[in-house]
Amino acid sequence: MSELAKVSPSILAADFSNLERGIKKIENCADYIHLDVMDGHFVPNLSFGYPVADAIKRTSNIPMDIHLMVSNPSQHIEGFAKYNPKILIVHYEVCNNLYRTLQRIRELGSKAFVAINPHTPVIVLDDILESLDGVLVMSVNPGFSGQKFIERSIRKVFMLSEMRKARDLDFEIMVDGGVSPSNASRIVEAGADILVMGSAVFKSEDPESVCRAVKS
Repeated sequence: MSELAKVSPSILAADFSNLERGIKKIENCADYIHLDVMDGHFVPNLSFGYPVADAIKRTSNIPMDIHLMVSNPSQHIEGFAKYNPKILIVHYEVCNNLYRTLQRIRELGSKAFVAINPHTPVIVLDDILESLDGVLVMSVNPGFSGQKFIERSIRKVFMLSEMRKARDLDFEIMVDGGVSPSNASRIVEAGADILVMGSAVFKSEDPESVCRAVKS
């Protein structure tokens, strides 16, 4: 496995009765902390908003990547940008002015990533690849933690990697959903740079060992 693979544990799978303790368990191995912001509209569930981002910012120095699973991401970008996330992610499926949204994220100091759902083909990003910093391939249906990895996602990662090479671009490829030590090597070999893991990390007795296992 590539030593360049990064891990972003998804806080959605953590124990919210003691969030600080959960973060402490990953602080020596996580490259990012992944926040899934859900609105109950674009995805079925509600998750968390500004107070949790603020708490994490005060609790940890691990950079945040914030995944906006919301129907109106442009209305929330500036609010979350004040917590200085390293990465801000919006969904292709709900951005009517994607180019402008990506520009604004960059102006606010974050890397601009675009997420695509399992049913969304890679080709829809063809005209925007030069304008983004990364692509998030959803390898489960968004909205619920603990789902099984969708195998065809690996082909999407490979296709993006080939497009990146052919056009001499340097955007990152992130994969989110059902990622674990059992499939991480195949995902990275296909071209992924960042692995989002929720249950595999926070439901483990030793979260740090899980993070290190997919980075070694």
